[in-house]
Amino acid sequence: MTYVNSAFMKNFLICIALGFSLIFQSCGNSQIDANKKLREEVIAVHDEVMPKMGQLKSLEKSSLQMAEDLANSSEPDSARIVALKELATQLDQAYESMFVWMRQYDVEDGEKTPEEVKAYLEEQMKKVSLVNQDIKSALEKADSLLKK
Repeated sequence: MTYVNSAFMKNFLICIALGFSLIFQSCGNSQIDANKKLREEVIAVHDEVMPKMGQLKSLEKSSLQMAEDLANSSEPDSARIVALKELATQLDQAYESMFVWMRQYDVEDGEKTPEEVKAYLEEQMKKVSLVNQDIKSALEKADSLLKK
């Protein structure tokens, strides 16, 4: 009778262990899936403004050229010249911030746990959202200032 009970207990414990293993694995897969979605969202924020990088440089050149033209005119507008040079700086900083972010962004999870990956991606979302916002802000300012 004890042999039957010990075999039953052994099988019972194996079933319990397998059950917990499946539960933990499915929880892990859930976090991995959530991380995959979060990574896609981070990249989508990047992809929204990445095509505008050439436009940033073009507008930077235009604003510097306008500032130079104004400085060489018969009636230079010093306030506008300063504003155009500040715009050129803002456009350049927005441009550079994208490349700073891209250089530090890690596309591989490496040896990180799913929880560490989640924390990393949440921080990257903050960083890339700021880059996105800076680029849009610089472009809006350029649109406003260069049309005058």
